[in-house]
Amino acid sequence: MTTTLITGANKGLGFEAARRLIAAGHTVYLGSRDVERGRRAAEQLGGRTVQLDVTDDASVAAAVAAIEADGGLDVLVNNAGIATEWTATNTVIGAAEVTADLMRQTFETNVFGTVRVLHAFLPLLQRSTAPIVVNVSSGLASLTRVSDPGSRAYAYPGVAYPASKTAVNAITVQYAKAFPNIRINAVEPGFTQTDLNGNTGLQSVEQGAEIIVRMARLGQDGPTGGYFDADGALPW
Repeated sequence: MTTTLITGANKGLGFEAARRLIAAGHTVYLGSRDVERGRRAAEQLGGRTVQLDVTDDASVAAAVAAIEADGGLDVLVNNAGIATEWTATNTVIGAAEVTADLMRQTFETNVFGTVRVLHAFLPLLQRSTAPIVVNVSSGLASLTRVSDPGSRAYAYPGVAYPASKTAVNAITVQYAKAFPNIRINAVEPGFTQTDLNGNTGLQSVEQGAEIIVRMARLGQDGPTGGYFDADGALPW
């Protein structure tokens, strides 16, 4: 039985990925900052819940202890993320208005949270016979795309969110080199209708979760240190 943890799993892409992986036979822990929301989501899907705030050391340590006590971990999906630069009116704070505080807040969840969770769960993953890490990135993380006037990503004005996801890609590469026994990849779900973007995305969560689920089910001969969307490898 494969045991999987998905951070930020009580809604959106994390919830849909949990649903699909449970259907595929995984034991899935739905990580959620809010205990009650996590419990309701887990009950709805037939999964397990664990309180997990990726910005809090004590919360992450408690989640490690709980999952270790239940037998360990095979797959980690770092899905929790924020896009503080998206405003309530679905406009984006761009380069002229971005502040260090906004950058810091975004990086605290998207970058430092990813490292915090990875670092804490590495001992459990290394005990697995087929460990996998999926880091949920973004097409906006691609410097090739955001600098290409022919790419849809070129028009995006925000700074904090793309920069945070580019950092996630760099983290993915470095961890994959350091731990060759673990399949560690970054994925781009696509511009998906979620609360992250005020549900302005162009595709459903079912479509967006496809690449997350695919990479969470890699075989031991699968790729590592890569950056993928549903159609294949992406340019850095």
